[in-house]
Amino acid sequence: MAASFGIPWWQAGVIYQIYPRSFQDTNADGIGDLKGIERRLDYLTSLGVDAIWISPIYPSPMADFGYDVADYCDVDSRFGALADFDSLLAQAHARGLKILLDFVPNHTSDRHPWFAESRASRDNPKRNWYIWRDPAPEGGPPNNWISDFGGAAWQWDEATSQYYYHAFLKEQPDLNWRNPAVQTAMYDVMRFWFDRGVDGLRIDVLWHLVKAADFPDNPPNPTYQQAMGDMHRVLQLHSTDQPEVHAIAADMRAVADRYAAGGRSERVLIGEIYLPVDRLLHYYGRERAGVHLPLNFQLIDAPWQARSLATLIASYEAALPPGAWPNWVLGNHDRPRVAAKRGQAQARVAAMLLLTLRGTPTLYYGDELGLSDVAIPAAQIQDPRELREPGLALGRDPVRTPMPWDGSDNAGFTTAKPWLPLNADWPARNVARMAQEPHSILALYRRLLAVRRAHPALATGDFALLDSEGDVLAYQRRHGAGRLIVALNLGGHSQRLELPDWAGDCRVLLSTVADAALAEDGAVLLRADEGLILMAS
Repeated sequence: MAASFGIPWWQAGVIYQIYPRSFQDTNADGIGDLKGIERRLDYLTSLGVDAIWISPIYPSPMADFGYDVADYCDVDSRFGALADFDSLLAQAHARGLKILLDFVPNHTSDRHPWFAESRASRDNPKRNWYIWRDPAPEGGPPNNWISDFGGAAWQWDEATSQYYYHAFLKEQPDLNWRNPAVQTAMYDVMRFWFDRGVDGLRIDVLWHLVKAADFPDNPPNPTYQQAMGDMHRVLQLHSTDQPEVHAIAADMRAVADRYAAGGRSERVLIGEIYLPVDRLLHYYGRERAGVHLPLNFQLIDAPWQARSLATLIASYEAALPPGAWPNWVLGNHDRPRVAAKRGQAQARVAAMLLLTLRGTPTLYYGDELGLSDVAIPAAQIQDPRELREPGLALGRDPVRTPMPWDGSDNAGFTTAKPWLPLNADWPARNVARMAQEPHSILALYRRLLAVRRAHPALATGDFALLDSEGDVLAYQRRHGAGRLIVALNLGGHSQRLELPDWAGDCRVLLSTVADAALAEDGAVLLRADEGLILMAS
């Protein structure tokens, strides 16, 4: 595991996201489970990551595959039981791995006991735990808010003659975070898992938690096109990112920080927030500390060009509040895989970028194998996002397919029929096969993570862009007297990089393609699609 280099573990470490349905099945139902994650802990330690973030494992009807929670303090039987989680946690900690859970505070399942009470009658004590509104004066929904999965975000309840709000599916009613009782209950959920030993929480859709108190219409989106999806017909000005959310984030931070007292390991909070950078950074906190890491998704959709990436990185670094720690993400369970967006050759360059920028990187399971998006036959589509708005390429199933472990039946993921189809190239693109190939992308990830562990300049050092031309992105990482140069060729032909005078005679630590030789005149020639880490003399 990574050395701490004298700073909190979540700053020096690397986080690995696991989508539990797709990691490893142990009970022959075609769905991954907690015992499967435990079985593969040695693989994760050999890979070189430091923490595992596990997508939701709570009891759920699975309308949105676990993001519709029916009980926040238990484990869904499909994944195992609380005892299985405790075992996983103990085994992970014994190997030096941290465990983070997905916390889903914006909404529950409509099967949650809280919502059953809330919808029972208008005078039920839990009525105000959710967002209920009368119809508009002319009839119909209270306003024009649109679900992120398309269609109106309001569901009529015939029994009580009011609408309830759901930012996602109607089976996922939003909690009313303006109600102090809701806040107390959810902070108790956090304590339940922290008391159990969990090392951190990734907070789902944090920027959604608070809505404008008077529920005005959202303004129309002047740039809307149908391919964007129905939710983008309006701008979510009033239904997300309200000022009051920052006090809630600060309260969550206070809960987490109490567990760091007495020399105990710090509990990290990671916020899922899809906002422009200037608003994203507010979630670090102002008068009070907010979440430790508001997730920075810029690399996922950024133009893959050296100059634009340099500007993006520099602008983000410059905008960080004092003391804030950066972070970077290349993919997750909702977005296209990096190999699908950038191609296999540039996926290797992207791996070097992710693991050498300043800040905490998050890897998505399977990216270390170069998994691409998997085409899902119409009859096998599971994702409600795709089923509600088919044909717009908004579905998430293609990035949630089972992890291919070896060349046995079903790639070693299960002895049953997998819940989603495997990647078509699994006989060649699997862990066992690629672990034996010295130049595979899996071997590259392992070497990158080892270099990151060995050189504090990469994990925690200063960052500065270097002058470069053409398709080359180059930067310096520095810690004390140690200086490294990272040079990335984002193009499909050879590029020359002039090295700074201070670099001296550089030594190649790692190439994404093979060992490279320096030119004799203070420059390096990068081959097509090559990334290099150089150590300055």
